[in-house]
Amino acid sequence: MALFGFGSKSPKPSQPDEAPEPKSETFQALTLEQMRSFLPRLPKARAQEVLPHLNDAMSEAGINTPRRQAAFLAQLAHESGEFRYFEELATGRAYERRKDLGNIKPGDGARYKGRGPIQITGRTNYRAAGKALELELEETPARAADLDVGFRTAAWFWNSRNLNKHADKGEFDAITRRINGGYNGKASREAYYQRALRLLGKK
Repeated sequence: MALFGFGSKSPKPSQPDEAPEPKSETFQALTLEQMRSFLPRLPKARAQEVLPHLNDAMSEAGINTPRRQAAFLAQLAHESGEFRYFEELATGRAYERRKDLGNIKPGDGARYKGRGPIQITGRTNYRAAGKALELELEETPARAADLDVGFRTAAWFWNSRNLNKHADKGEFDAITRRINGGYNGKASREAYYQRALRLLGKK
């Protein structure tokens, strides 16, 4: 996925893995206190706005263990600039005519630029996410920047690449590679991950 100008790479096509097997766990919602401890610079009002949508998406997607939640939180915090940005700052013109992203019509680059806390990019991803979530994202791509949809598209991307499997094994670098296409922002992501693990009682 593309980043918000934080040393990003051009998105590469990433094929979904097989659907992960469900794991029986009781979902523990992240509290406001935990959120503010994880991201102390995040204004309280923004944390209150973000939190219910984040928890709903994690619950829906089976991101329901401390290891899974820590990895998910770390990657989203890095990708979104601590939940400040839900739309790519660039115009998206760089993605014009990127057939590997499904951008085949004039204007598709800007229309399907990165949105959400893990930016989905390209017509193909918008179509796939919309189908999975029963939303008209290909027709209304700007909805992916809304909190109620953006966290769900992030969780869809997470599960479509079976990232819970890597989280369960502690393979955080593998998750970074699947999201970023490389290891841009590795130190930042790792710092968020270790903080989240401590917060959720894993270290």
